[in-house]
Amino acid sequence: MKHPPQIATTVFGDNLTAAVRFTELLAAVGVERGLIGPREVDRLWDRHILNSAVIASALPEGARVVDLGSGAGLPGVPLIIARPDLEVTLLEPMARRVAWLTEVVDTLSLSASVVRGRAEEPAIKRQLAGADVVIARAVAPLARLWAWSAPLLREGGRLVALKGESADEEVERDGSAVARAGGSQPVVEQRGADLLAVPTTIVVVTRLEPKRPERHDRGRNPRRAGKHAQRP
Repeated sequence: MKHPPQIATTVFGDNLTAAVRFTELLAAVGVERGLIGPREVDRLWDRHILNSAVIASALPEGARVVDLGSGAGLPGVPLIIARPDLEVTLLEPMARRVAWLTEVVDTLSLSASVVRGRAEEPAIKRQLAGADVVIARAVAPLARLWAWSAPLLREGGRLVALKGESADEEVERDGSAVARAGGSQPVVEQRGADLLAVPTTIVVVTRLEPKRPERHDRGRNPRRAGKHAQRP
């Protein structure tokens, strides 16, 4: 496995040691457990660790974050290492991956929570509702991802989805469905352009306040209205 690139110090600062340890765990235990493919080991830093961590610039300070379908811990673990001010929950349905995430959190002494479940489950919606940000990487197409994310977000909260070359295509295809489901027009952004050879592409959707039905006076009862009219 390659040594950490110089920019890793810029991204992780004093927490670089934890980032290195996580990368080592992925390269060894992660491959053994099938969490990542062996061909990914030589590109862990650029394609996975730094690619995940640079989305930190899209998140407000102290945000409550849900990593939906965390899997191997991407992007949630690099994010919490880079931004320990965040309150991160790693949400994952598969038992073996939950076990892995729990080991990582304990080994690295991270202030993150691990929850087993799916975003669409009523119990998970109740437990994790009110998040400031939902993050996701390689989980589902945008429309489905928004349907899972929206119930977990507070009004004004945001989905930050890591996408590759398909970002513009997904926005064009799913933008209307997202809007109908209470989201803003999805916006494609790039993060880490000044650090990475290939910047991270994200799609950002904000949960909007539900539209209130307009009030009309057309249906008012004139006899009821007359009771309040001033007598001559």
